[in-house]
Order: sequence, then structure tokens, then C-alpha cells
Amino acid sequence: MLYRTIVAGGESVQRERLEQLLDGDDEASLAALAALCAGASHVVWDGTTSAESLARIYGRRLRLTLRKGIETTGLEQAVQGLSRYGGPVRLGQIRAIDGSWTFMLFLDQDGSALVACTGVRQTPPMP
Repeated sequence: MLYRTIVAGGESVQRERLEQLLDGDDEASLAALAALCAGASHVVWDGTTSAESLARIYGRRLRLTLRKGIETTGLEQAVQGLSRYGGPVRLGQIRAIDGSWTFMLFLDQDGSALVACTGVRQTPPMP
């Protein structure tokens, strides 16, 4: 079976399946894959959300991060991808083992395809 229940609540796509889905050529997916392979935690929540509403939310986040100088990866592409997709999406998250990055995953309704991926730095880079 593709999904398994995790202690943190909701269902999660198995780690190996997420690794396959993140094996793309964009910077955000590659960074999320590297974090996952290094032991990052991950979750994919139950239920779906409108890609259109997420595009609006993450569009605001894009403007905010640009204004505040917060480092992101793939955020503009994620907003564009969600705007184009239009269908329901499942949300997932990968947190780097050192806490430095959090990646948001936007999967199709059944979790079989990656619609978009973005990451935001949680801690300042080391000098």
C-alpha cells in the first residue's frame, strides 16, 4: 500500500516514494531530496486543498519573504505551478535534520505525483 499512518497524525507517503517523486531537476526538489536522504523528518497530511487557494497564500508568502530578505528556494515556481495545476492537492512537509530548512510539498490528490515544491530557510546560514 502507498500510504502508512504515522504517529504525528495523518498519513504519510512512504519515504522511498517521496524520494522518487522528488527526483526532478528543479533546485527545491533536489534540496528537499537531499534533506530527506540525510534523515529529515517528513509528513503528508490527510485531505486535500484547492491549488488555487494555495497559489494565493504562497503568493503572499513570496512577497513577504522578498520584502524581509528570507531565503527561499522554488517559491516563485511553486506559486506558478499551483496556479497552473488547478486541481486539489495534498500538502506535505520535510524538515531538515538540523532544522535549517523546511520544504513544503504539493502532491496530486492521491499522492502519486509532485505538483510543486518549495523550501524556506529556518535558521541563518553559517558564516
